Amino acid sequence: MPVKVNDIGHAFQKTLGEIARLVDGEVVGDGGLVITGLCGIREAKEGDLTFVANPKYLSFASQTKASAIITPLDISKLAKPIIRTENPSLAFAKVVSLIFDDPAQNLKGIHPTAVIAKNVKLGKNVYIGPYVVVESGASIDDHTVIHSGTYIGRQTTIGKHCLIYPNITIRERITIGNHVVIHCGAVIGSDGFGFTNVEGAYEKIPQVGTVVIEDDVEIGANVTIDRARFDKTFIGRGTKIDNLVQIGHNVIIGENCIIVAQVGISGSVTMGNNVVLAGQAGIVGHLTIGEGVVVASQSAVTKSIPAFTKVWGSPAKPHDIAKRVNASLQRLPHYVKTIQELKERIELLENRLNGLSQTEHSHKTSTAS
Repeated sequence: MPVKVNDIGHAFQKTLGEIARLVDGEVVGDGGLVITGLCGIREAKEGDLTFVANPKYLSFASQTKASAIITPLDISKLAKPIIRTENPSLAFAKVVSLIFDDPAQNLKGIHPTAVIAKNVKLGKNVYIGPYVVVESGASIDDHTVIHSGTYIGRQTTIGKHCLIYPNITIRERITIGNHVVIHCGAVIGSDGFGFTNVEGAYEKIPQVGTVVIEDDVEIGANVTIDRARFDKTFIGRGTKIDNLVQIGHNVIIGENCIIVAQVGISGSVTMGNNVVLAGQAGIVGHLTIGEGVVVASQSAVTKSIPAFTKVWGSPAKPHDIAKRVNASLQRLPHYVKTIQELKERIELLENRLNGLSQTEHSHKTSTAS
């Protein structure tokens, strides 16, 4: 059978049984079925393997042209072969890793156009790409990849197995741990937004702190993380930051947090572990966001939030309250109509009462005469 080549030019051919062993899954159906590609459930073609992790997408399973599907354990059977796994999304990611090359593989050495200060410390198997600038006193540890056009400031430290994509600015005295990924265009250690008003003019407050990024952090494209005024801005181990996020000076972010696109975090906010900030959420400065908090998209957080609370809205409120408020807002046209009708009825009743009062007054006057 000819080997199918997928859209990125990599040959792939595995039986469903082989893939199941790779992901610790259980095959239901033909384990000898040959898989030649991977794709999303709606775009998949014959020969492809796809996955469904969310029950709301199960309806696509009967429509997809994929030859097989990775499913959750609670799916016992479908119209086509499946691999039952505990975590379909993670299992699919493992299969993808068979096809897509690791961007850091086989990249070693220093490109002749790189500009590296004499006292820079480089570990083993480090790659420095074209037009990279590494300033005095910086340190880059083993197996780290620095792609083209990146700037690394003086006395900055970057750990092992990091992947720094092109056109990134990492300013002076920054500390980055191991296995950190930073995507294109990010700026780490820019000045915090600090000014004071003196007789009607704004004077800059020096920002002399640093940024510390712990292990296994991933930072999206065009993210900006400001250095602290004093001390440090801190990103905890395992935290994942989406594109176009702004993190202000002296912010402390705990471990394993998720910060989605276009979030803005003002200065001196402290966040616990496992916090989720959904897209376009905004956090006012000097607040404390407790462990396990979830902030829904486009929420404006103006007060500190206790641990394990879900908030929503502008200003953000506990989710149950926010839902009731939103439900009431959706009924505003009905309320306006009801109020107008009640107003008209009250006016009618007042007119009737006024008319009755005038009749009684006339009667009393007539009797007295």
